[in-house]
Amino acid sequence: MLSAGNSTPPTFFLTGVPGLEAFHIWVSIPFCCLCTIALLGNSTILYVVITDSSLHEPMYYFLSMLSTTDIGITVSSLPTTLGVLWFNARIISLDACIVQMFFLHGFTLMESSVLLAMAFDRFVAICNPLRYAVILTNSRIIKAGVVIFVRMLIILMPLLLLLKGLSFCGPNMLSHSYCYHPDVIKCSCSSIKVNCICGFVALILTSGIDVPCILLSYVLIIKSILSVASPEERQKAFGTCISHIGAVAIFYIPWVILALVHRFGHKAPPYIHTLMSNLHFLFPPVLNPIIYSVKTKQIRKAFCRLFPNTD
Repeated sequence: MLSAGNSTPPTFFLTGVPGLEAFHIWVSIPFCCLCTIALLGNSTILYVVITDSSLHEPMYYFLSMLSTTDIGITVSSLPTTLGVLWFNARIISLDACIVQMFFLHGFTLMESSVLLAMAFDRFVAICNPLRYAVILTNSRIIKAGVVIFVRMLIILMPLLLLLKGLSFCGPNMLSHSYCYHPDVIKCSCSSIKVNCICGFVALILTSGIDVPCILLSYVLIIKSILSVASPEERQKAFGTCISHIGAVAIFYIPWVILALVHRFGHKAPPYIHTLMSNLHFLFPPVLNPIIYSVKTKQIRKAFCRLFPNTD
């Protein structure tokens, strides 16, 4: 038995793909391909936004923040997942688990805030275009980035600090190849009531606020678009929002489903947990660069200038 009060620190056992343990090497091939796509795609977007002066606008500054969080999410889960798939390295200490959760959950919370900031950017650009440059100045964008980081710390740190007060009794089997907060607290043999309450409050303070605000911004955007007389102008205005709507959908839908599976899906097959966790943490970093490069004309042009022979 391992507990927080013993001299031996608690350890946890990571899980690969249930039922496919003998094929982890083969499973790692598509996983590595997806991670490579995510890292290359988001790094390229960061590079073109930084180097291309035509992209030095609020919309693309927020896009660079989104790419940064996507890179962070990918890198946070990569070491332990590859360790499990390649070397069957399943043991992880509580302290290492907390560090991984800080980065993994931290970048996830910041991505939610960035998506909210991008919704506000689209709201101002469409509903109040004449004051767009006045409202979204460079200094305010920098302040928004600082607020996003501080908000993450305020929400996340209590959750992680409370873990140090829990007792853990073996075997401490986790459902994923990385540490996930709801998964870790379920291994505790002491009361987790406070942890569950704090986790619920954190969920309300993030998606519980961000999602309604994003929906409200799009209600106002749609109302503004419908007031435009020309169908061509309506299509052009709505076209600027397509990429952001896609990013919101692929981020929040798997997140909500994963949270529901952990809260109520105790009898669900183990592969359901693995599938939903991979959808949540891997698909947004992979798909966001593709969506923005396909749907955003300025990003496509920047890519063409970066790779002039792709035509």
